[in-house]
Amino acid sequence: MDWVRRKNIWKVIRSIIQAIILIILGNVIAHALFSFSNYEPYSSEEANSRDGFIAISYFGTDQEGDSTLISVSRLDEHLAALKKQGYVTITQQDIIDYYNNGKSLPKKSLLLMFEDGRRDTAIFSQPLLEKYNFKATALTYAEKFYAKDSKFLSVPDLKELMENSYWEMGTNGYRLYYINVFDRYDFYLGEMSTLEFNSLSSGLNRKYNHYLMDYIRDADSLPKESYSEMVRRITADYDGISREYTGFLGEVPDLYVLMHANTGRFGNNDKVSAVNKENLTRIFPMTFNRETECWNTFDADPMAIYDLTRMQPQSFWYSNHLLMRVRQSNQQDVKFINGIEETYDDWTVLQGALECKPEKLVVTCEPMSKGLIRLNEGESWKDLDLTVRLTGNKLGTQTIFMRADDQLENGLILKLEDNVFYVTENGTEIFSLSLDEFDGKPHVSRSEDEKAVRIRELETLLRYAKTPDDALAYKEALDYVHSEETVSVEDGDSEYIAKPDVHDLGSRKVRAYLEGDSLTIWVDDRLMVENLQVSVSEGGAFGLGSQWNDYNWSQRNLTDDVYDGVFEKLEIKDLNGDTLYDDVFHGLEAVVYKINVGVNAVVNWFVKNL
Repeated sequence: MDWVRRKNIWKVIRSIIQAIILIILGNVIAHALFSFSNYEPYSSEEANSRDGFIAISYFGTDQEGDSTLISVSRLDEHLAALKKQGYVTITQQDIIDYYNNGKSLPKKSLLLMFEDGRRDTAIFSQPLLEKYNFKATALTYAEKFYAKDSKFLSVPDLKELMENSYWEMGTNGYRLYYINVFDRYDFYLGEMSTLEFNSLSSGLNRKYNHYLMDYIRDADSLPKESYSEMVRRITADYDGISREYTGFLGEVPDLYVLMHANTGRFGNNDKVSAVNKENLTRIFPMTFNRETECWNTFDADPMAIYDLTRMQPQSFWYSNHLLMRVRQSNQQDVKFINGIEETYDDWTVLQGALECKPEKLVVTCEPMSKGLIRLNEGESWKDLDLTVRLTGNKLGTQTIFMRADDQLENGLILKLEDNVFYVTENGTEIFSLSLDEFDGKPHVSRSEDEKAVRIRELETLLRYAKTPDDALAYKEALDYVHSEETVSVEDGDSEYIAKPDVHDLGSRKVRAYLEGDSLTIWVDDRLMVENLQVSVSEGGAFGLGSQWNDYNWSQRNLTDDVYDGVFEKLEIKDLNGDTLYDDVFHGLEAVVYKINVGVNAVVNWFVKNL
């Protein structure tokens, strides 16, 4: 029968595809733990500077990436950008010798780290380390040596890495554990594991500490432990590091990353800080005690090597975002990544940086400022019909300038800012609408949100309860909260308006039809505003922009004042439908691009699911 024959043919095709994918995966995994080349250190002639070094640390690597783990392709772009700037990697011993023995380093020195000891990080990062001749430090938690969790590097894996010339060993400590946690309504949650914390992170505020940073406190912020109990708890954590690393791997790493001080000391309390300092200097030659900046310079103070800083690039950063932050930190010149040169030449960069990727324009702003690009062709355009997809993160500003002046300071401006759409003329707002409102998202009162947060907290605490008595107490509290009544916005309670998180991805298709004094806008193919009256009547420049908004922390990244505006598939036509400018593939080029995207999607699916 024909359908049976077709089915059998498809089985053969599917088997061939799976075999090819498995061969690819096998090569990737083989390269991860069994290196086929050797790392080549920098030459002695390159070590001619005492200026300092940068330290960059990634949370981890995954084939596709997510809100925490950087994708292989984006990590490749980051490392290529650093290589292009002339950076070479240095070792932990280089840093020890730099501070303690007066050693010089290469002018552009990089200490590269990967945190949390994930197995996929080693698997997917190894080929890139070989590609760019970079050496990296794998940071692990000692408690994971006992875990039967395939997500993390096992002891045999770590022993393989210790023999691999592209890796060194470091530690994030004994455990990642949270204390003194409160939710956003200041309800005390106490101590919790990483699983509990991650499950509840959307409802938490900034009030929490890591295990070694403070006394364990009660709901009134009073210590629940005495000074001697605090000393025993913290010292036991460090002793556990020494015991487990020595027992399982034969030695304690030289490099320790303290989670998270950012105080210039070693904790959020003077007495706790002193205990950490005593243990750190007892066990480790060096400590990264701070995050956000990446530039470390020489200081004759013997404690300087225990107060180092690292930058943690986020998974959504484009290459110029990373380079902008590096330049901000060390004030050295950088050469931004232009991408596709013939597309780049279509634009004038007025501020910030522009990277031109396939069907995508990435406008990166200056720190705490703007990124602005002006289209060279559109100097006097008046009536336009444009379509573009805005895929920068929700928190931040992506801007479209029409009928503008040459510096893009005035004109008719469309902007998507913190998930709110605005239209302004020469600085005056003439239209605004929250996209949550546009999408018909229900209004949630503060009491309704607080109840939802408490239910999620109690459900999580019940799931991870340590004793039957704890579980019973959480179940009773959960039943009580479920029975509580709330007040809606319609009945008079104030509305809870959630501000986007810095990691929230955005994707909105925008079409703007401008004719004379009338502007009509569609978002995601739905009419947003029709025949909005505008007064900017003269033709002018066309441009795009990005802007950092006044935010400076999130749960995972304390400060980031650079933003990437991302404009995909930009098409600008006149009112007759003739194309004035576009950044879209056509014909055979479009077919090839779609095939490549499809093949990559299939490979990613198999990598994730096999």
